[in-house]
Amino acid sequence: MIPRNLARLACLLACAALPLLCPAQPAPTAPAAAAASAPASNAAPVRLRGTVDKLEGNQLSVRTADGQVRQVRLADKFLVVGVARSSIDAIGSGKFIGTTTLGERDGALVALEVHIFPEQMRGTGEGHYDWDLRPASKMTNANVATVTRMGADHILQVQYKGGEQRVLVPASAVVVEFTPSDRSAVVVGAPVFVNAQRQPDGTLTAPRVNVGLNGQLPPM
Repeated sequence: MIPRNLARLACLLACAALPLLCPAQPAPTAPAAAAASAPASNAAPVRLRGTVDKLEGNQLSVRTADGQVRQVRLADKFLVVGVARSSIDAIGSGKFIGTTTLGERDGALVALEVHIFPEQMRGTGEGHYDWDLRPASKMTNANVATVTRMGADHILQVQYKGGEQRVLVPASAVVVEFTPSDRSAVVVGAPVFVNAQRQPDGTLTAPRVNVGLNGQLPPM
């Protein structure tokens, strides 16, 4: 039986087309109305990377790397997704993963990070598209067909609807996994990643917050 919180996590992520990590491809990326208690918008997402400055009720303050404090109004029953450290050994054929890549080497995309989805989230944000972690970076969410070791590195052959990619995962790449968490993890100083939506009045809203567990920085 799927734990209730994990089932809810899978449902919300599927409905919201993965504002957790992945921009909708050409489609609007606004959170589903049922998941975020704010009007939908076709505006591009605002991705906040930083640490928790304060959480009061459902009002989250995020201190970004440039020292700014950004305010985000979370959904009344916002979801907390934990980001925990993992390893390349946890990735095998049949796993559904996401990876941010930058450039190519020997015909393969070079991974900066890999995140492992639980089985209940399979297919979330599937595809290959632009990402904003670094200039010219890409995001690929796909099923792992094969894993090949090349010295300290690994090659993943991944497949998604409409295409496939070869991904080189160097030993320096960060590997994490998503896991259900709760409000107690959203403490002052905790590293977070929030994919927010700008509303017509200029405020930012989000249905969830992704928080690094045990000091792990969400690498996305």
